[in-house]
Amino acid sequence: MNVGESSETLLIQRIRDRAGATAPGITLGIGDDAAVVEPVRGRSDVITTDTLVEGVHFKREWSAARAIGRKAVLVSLSDLSAMGAAPRTVLLSLCLPASLLLDDFDALIDGVIVETHAAGAALVGGNISASPGPLVVTVTATGSVHPRRVLRRDGGSPGHSLYVTGKIGGASAGLDVLASGADRRTLAAGPAACVERYEVPPQLVAFGRMVAGYRAASACMDLSDGLADAVRQVAAASKTGASIEGSSVPIDEGAATVWEATGADPLIRAIAGGEDYELLFAVPPKRRRSFFAAATKAGGIRVTRIGELTTGSACVISQGEDVRPIPDGFKHFAAK
Repeated sequence: MNVGESSETLLIQRIRDRAGATAPGITLGIGDDAAVVEPVRGRSDVITTDTLVEGVHFKREWSAARAIGRKAVLVSLSDLSAMGAAPRTVLLSLCLPASLLLDDFDALIDGVIVETHAAGAALVGGNISASPGPLVVTVTATGSVHPRRVLRRDGGSPGHSLYVTGKIGGASAGLDVLASGADRRTLAAGPAACVERYEVPPQLVAFGRMVAGYRAASACMDLSDGLADAVRQVAAASKTGASIEGSSVPIDEGAATVWEATGADPLIRAIAGGEDYELLFAVPPKRRRSFFAAATKAGGIRVTRIGELTTGSACVISQGEDVRPIPDGFKHFAAK
């Protein structure tokens, strides 16, 4: 049975059944014209939204429905992480092709709910519409943060070190592997891990909150469109330049293997590619100890110093004696 043989009312009921009981602070959740949420005293609301479009951000022949649902939530949670916010609610908007199987609908919803609950948030509503073409999944996530603990992009200064979480390039390499038509069942461990990373980004909410609570960073941004894009945007917002040390960038080993096999430069591909959803921080020298303490307390998050903000406006990357401008990140409307 597919969604075209069901109804909006029945689909919403399937979501309610999976979402479970209403969370504390949610006066009214799924099922009414809108959700009602109690404000958190002494905190500011943080609101973000992201859309995944079939054929642009994913392909159903590549990725299972559950993975699509998980990623849809995780990319919005990444924005909350970059602001230092604690997630509270998720709203889900679905544009569904009539041919989508109900089993796949259920699996997508299960993916949404597992990541929503893992972040301590609640699915409180949304919208369902028929789509004459692709599957479209939009997640709006809300959170809260102390007004004086908000992480922004514009707080950096020359001399502040740039740190990145995790490893870079795995998701972009995973997309390259899928686009090549490779059989997932026969992939080596490295490329297979890259594919998994493309489908399921990291969840860094606890670390973002910890850094914000410690006031350990002057600026932050998530890596949705690549490390190069994030460095440029943090520098521009902070009215500084940036200098990146190529040898310090933590490139995913599987990604390096994928790109070396094609003759591509792993460093350039890693920093220019998107989909990592790691976090970039600018950290003042006096706050480094607090920053590392936050990484430890958040579960041993890996952080790597890759450079620093500089005077002027130039954003450069050095490889030995070679110094060149940092490449552009992912461009959504680049000419094909």
